[in-house]
Amino acid sequence: MSPKSCLGCTKCFLFLLNLFFFFLGILLLAFSFWVLFDRQSFAAVLGSPLVSLRLCSYGFSGVGMATMLLGFLGCLGALKEVKAMLGLYFGLLLLLFAAQVTVAVIVYTQRATLATKVATYAEELIRGYPAQGPPGDPHESWDAVQQQLGCCGWKGPQDWDQHDDTTRDRDRTIACSCLRAPNSTHNRPWVLPHGRCTTAAPQDIFPRGCKERVQSWLAGNLVTIVGVCIGIGLGELSLLMLSMFLLRNLDSRYEKLLRGL
Repeated sequence: MSPKSCLGCTKCFLFLLNLFFFFLGILLLAFSFWVLFDRQSFAAVLGSPLVSLRLCSYGFSGVGMATMLLGFLGCLGALKEVKAMLGLYFGLLLLLFAAQVTVAVIVYTQRATLATKVATYAEELIRGYPAQGPPGDPHESWDAVQQQLGCCGWKGPQDWDQHDDTTRDRDRTIACSCLRAPNSTHNRPWVLPHGRCTTAAPQDIFPRGCKERVQSWLAGNLVTIVGVCIGIGLGELSLLMLSMFLLRNLDSRYEKLLRGL
């Protein structure tokens, strides 16, 4: 294959990949707006608190805009052979890849410290859960975690047992999100409960703590998580190599910028 043909294939491949990422960013951004402006419907269907949906919508917005920006720079830089755009695309992609590697190293080396901080945060949420009245946004998010993972407390249901010796059994309460969904004959979805409920029978409470459930989930999905991370990393490395190859072999005449724009 001649150098010109190789360069043309690289341009075409880089353009198509970034065109895909550009439209993917548009879809993520549109989905984030849908969730943001239709949170009530999503909360009813998914059983998630509004604060969690709001945070998810902001996260999807950020990822969508970043993906659109990278896709736009890669597409236009490859199509019009604009070295400035390709250089900016390479720099942003390299920065993103370096940030991901840094986060992965920090999470792996500081996993014990992070686990301790997560446990402390969860225990503080449980201790601060209001005895009366509606819970706040962080507590609603914890309710969603317990319901979706099917767990109760961080170490177990005993985390909610904060009464003193003078508290009578009938006055003891537990988070309603610790309760299993009732067997209903009606075709109505199970609504995520909030607040405290009177202590129920042991068989009606999730027996396992969220720590154990999270560890079980990570152990069962470790291969998938590692595979996805490696795939994303290899994809980013491929785009970095393609953009660098194109950047080093393009004609340096900048009148292409004026002619194309």
